[in-house]
Amino acid sequence: MKQPLADTIKIGFLAIATLLVNACSNDHTLSNLDATVFVRHKGADMPAYIKGNANEKIFLITLHGGPGGLGLGFRGNAFNQIEDNYGVVYFDQRGSGMSQGNYSEDDVTIDVMAEDVLALVNVIKRIYGNDSRFFLLGHSWGGALGPATLLKDQSEFLGWINVDGSHSPKDLYFEYIRNFERVAAAQIELGNSVPFWESVYDELDNVDANTVTLDDFNQLNTLAFDAEEYLNDDGIINNAENGNVKVSDYNVLTFIWNLLKIQSILDDDLIGELSFTERLAEITLPSLILWGRYDMVVPEFYAQEAFDNLGSSEKKLVFFEKSGHSPMFTEPNLFAEEVIQFMNQNK
Repeated sequence: MKQPLADTIKIGFLAIATLLVNACSNDHTLSNLDATVFVRHKGADMPAYIKGNANEKIFLITLHGGPGGLGLGFRGNAFNQIEDNYGVVYFDQRGSGMSQGNYSEDDVTIDVMAEDVLALVNVIKRIYGNDSRFFLLGHSWGGALGPATLLKDQSEFLGWINVDGSHSPKDLYFEYIRNFERVAAAQIELGNSVPFWESVYDELDNVDANTVTLDDFNQLNTLAFDAEEYLNDDGIINNAENGNVKVSDYNVLTFIWNLLKIQSILDDDLIGELSFTERLAEITLPSLILWGRYDMVVPEFYAQEAFDNLGSSEKKLVFFEKSGHSPMFTEPNLFAEEVIQFMNQNK
């Protein structure tokens, strides 16, 4: 008989977090959190970095991109502002950042990773009390993991924030082709970086327009990041304000090992099978969709599709007109304003 999820969780703390348990009722401590805890669940130990002002015991759990990104990679001007108002939980997902574990293809699925997020909720409740409340934010790949989590149990959350999220990775390949053709034509007409955008057509000629392969998908994904650099050079996208945390601030070998491992396990399944489009109607939480107008990595088509399909009666779609895939870095003040307002309205 399968054990309840909460019964499978064990909590580990770094030394900095041990003081927190004895002082969690202290308002001053909760207003200036800087703690690290570990979630131990199904063969993985996953760190969560808890920062900011949790006087109201309201926490924003963040789901980074990848698979294989960095939880703390969100930090910068926008999230500094959010931390001034609420507790923010930066989570290194299974097989990402500084997570540890011996797991195989049989052990790593998006279902298990969604259970990891719910396990994190229970860990935070154990530390700060059962009256803790949560919002969930997912960026890029986190926009797939977020729906997977909410479809297991959305009762734990006050709201869902989708930031340029890929709720249907299996359809992304063909949208890449359509979006590149659209944006290339527009940029060539404007006279922007014409040699690059003309070369995009050559790249499209070299990929299969009918059948998805991992190599072709990776080629288009890389091209998408390159395209955003040209859009930035031509002033279409704002310069990014770098975050406070870099890969070099982590144990680089652990990060790279995790990145290669998790992508080798998940990539084929994600590209070939994963889509939540048909189930977004089951998510009825208040929802905020934030999107860079010039996102080449997860094109703007997905913003409207997410908005149209979410089952919430309270939902809002915001486009950032000077941003690509990461508006938290290219329009940080507006990004923080939208997130804080949404949390204020739905707490």
